[in-house]
Amino acid sequence: MAAYPYTRLRRTRQANWSRRLVRENTLTRDDLIWTIVLSDGADKRAPVPSMPGVDRVNLKEIVKEAQRARDLGIPAIALFPHVNPKFKDAAASEALNRNGLVPEAVRAVKAAVPEIGVIVDVALDPYTDHGHDGVMEGDTIKNDPTVELLAESAIILAEAGADIVAPSDMMDGRVGAIREALESGGYSDVMIMSYAAKYASGFYGPYRDAIGTASALKGDKRTYQMDPSNSDEALREVEQDIIEGADMVMVKPGMPYLDIIRRIKDEFAMPTYAFQVSGEYAMMMAAAQNGWLDEKRIIMESLMGFKRAGCDGVLTYFAPKAAEWLKH
Repeated sequence: MAAYPYTRLRRTRQANWSRRLVRENTLTRDDLIWTIVLSDGADKRAPVPSMPGVDRVNLKEIVKEAQRARDLGIPAIALFPHVNPKFKDAAASEALNRNGLVPEAVRAVKAAVPEIGVIVDVALDPYTDHGHDGVMEGDTIKNDPTVELLAESAIILAEAGADIVAPSDMMDGRVGAIREALESGGYSDVMIMSYAAKYASGFYGPYRDAIGTASALKGDKRTYQMDPSNSDEALREVEQDIIEGADMVMVKPGMPYLDIIRRIKDEFAMPTYAFQVSGEYAMMMAAAQNGWLDEKRIIMESLMGFKRAGCDGVLTYFAPKAAEWLKH
């Protein structure tokens, strides 16, 4: 490459049209998955205090949210349940309720807005009274009994009409067990989006408030979620999930792990997603509301960062705002 002054890299930056011509990455509404918290309460909407602008919505309201997503051009929504503590127990029994909150929500959305993709979290922590993602024996999470329950839960969600099941527990072998259950049950077209590299992060706090597990959680999740220090291990986790039948893989959280996203995309060329989690949302909204940062600018910059790192899409609470901005 010729040296300055024959090469002037600012030449292509001087006008909007030239910046557009040389732009390397593009963010569109097709890159957005809207993360929505469900409630089994009577109130249509209930604000989540630690997540300004995010409400828990009940069964009547979720259909309206799905319609809003469709109208905004968002291709898919991801559902996460907040259930009454009376439905929680050590065995996560409510996860196997065919008429539970999430299956009912899936049926309602697919009946009213069939063109919207519906992604469901396959997890036990919203239904356990101890707040962990699996069956416990003393202080130990039992891997194999947990995997059996997750596979049963995935079948129930597939029966309800879920398009994508997303196991978020980080148990060994759960993707293979779920894929086998789906194939045996006649749901071979249901996709699996694996939380393949999910880290034991401090960025989950507001979400645990949103789904009501923060006060119940005993201890932490470091025996099954990944150590934030590790990068090579993420590739091993992803490779295992691909072998077991995952159609898509996810990194969670998002912004602190952009290097992991890049490595995964480069290594496997699989559909790769990031979850821009509750702590990332709360952090940016707090800064914006205090006038410290420009809300629109930082949201769009963060989403572009995921695309630049190699993401095919982003699960985010910012999806409706971003879709509005991209639409207009």
